[in-house]
Amino acid sequence: MFPNRSTAQALQDLLPGRLDYQCVPIAGVVPQIEGKLIKALAIMSRQRSPILPLLATAHEQGLADFEVETWYALFLPKGTPAAIIGKLHDAADAAMNAPDVQARLVELGMSGGARAQVGGLPGEVRAREIEKWAGPTKASGVSMD
Repeated sequence: MFPNRSTAQALQDLLPGRLDYQCVPIAGVVPQIEGKLIKALAIMSRQRSPILPLLATAHEQGLADFEVETWYALFLPKGTPAAIIGKLHDAADAAMNAPDVQARLVELGMSGGARAQVGGLPGEVRAREIEKWAGPTKASGVSMD
């Protein structure tokens, strides 16, 4: 398997058969799935995607309690003044909750709804993500060096 830094790079290896499998965000591959250029095996979230509603989730196919969600976050330097954090939060929240942005997120398959959370992930989300990916990360040999 080749390491890829983007969906576009993954498709460059997947389409001609240099890769047998790739897990990528759904929005970037719907045309290739619909055109039968690649075969989708499962949705990694708990719910089926509104843009590919016939594609079963990994959980539905027997991977109990399996869930991978794509999330994005804005992180600020430690010590950023509260006033700046507040303004950035309010701007991000307003943008994320705008009807046109919400509609576009649904079009892209992000059906869980987006929330603006500026300054980092809440502690429980961060802890859950670290715990979930600790084993696979260690097994991969990835390091911070």
